Amino acid sequence: MPVIRIVHRTSAPAAEAWSRLTDWERHGAQVPLTRTIIETAPPTRVGTIFTARTGVGRITFDDRMEVVVWQPPAADSPGLVRLEKRGRPVTGWAEIEIRPLPTGGAEIHWREDLRLRGLPRALDPLVAKAAHLVFTRALTRLLHT
Repeated sequence: MPVIRIVHRTSAPAAEAWSRLTDWERHGAQVPLTRTIIETAPPTRVGTIFTARTGVGRITFDDRMEVVVWQPPAADSPGLVRLEKRGRPVTGWAEIEIRPLPTGGAEIHWREDLRLRGLPRALDPLVAKAAHLVFTRALTRLLHT
């Protein structure tokens, strides 16, 4: 699947945007039929593992992720978190980069390579469009709630 790219500006300072966008439990609340299960003790760091479980009843699939890069933003430098997807049905990676803006606020770059095992490549454009909509909605809600 092609990489999904979302760029979003916010008036929130980079540190606040970082805090909101790396609160993994809140991610599950923004994606329909999903909850997040944190598998490692806080605080988040390289090696943190969590699972986004999506579904209803016994019909679920897990998107298990591991934090492999954890660099919170500093005064004038961007922050970057990279997640590697470690599950069986969902593979790929995700990155959230938060760049402080000189005029205040921050610019968020969300990049995601989402691969669903067993899904024909012919459906990649449909999956990419749906994922872009879901992730854009989640990003917006995480920053404003």
